[in-house]
Amino acid sequence: MTEPLHWRKSSFSGGGDGNTCVEIAPLRTRVAIRDSKHPTHGPLSFPALAFNAFVEALKSGGAPV
Repeated sequence: MTEPLHWRKSSFSGGGDGNTCVEIAPLRTRVAIRDSKHPTHGPLSFPALAFNAFVEALKSGGAPV
């Protein structure tokens, strides 16, 4: 990934210092994801449309298609 990454945490981050979640960084056509407990480990990235469908399915309580 060569684009600068601007990481953000969910407002639902749990406990203490809020490091018990994943962080996301939106890119032009993809979404990067990393473990907030190990931010120096390599991130994963997914196509933005697939990631958005996944998040919407989670919000509705259903399984992603």
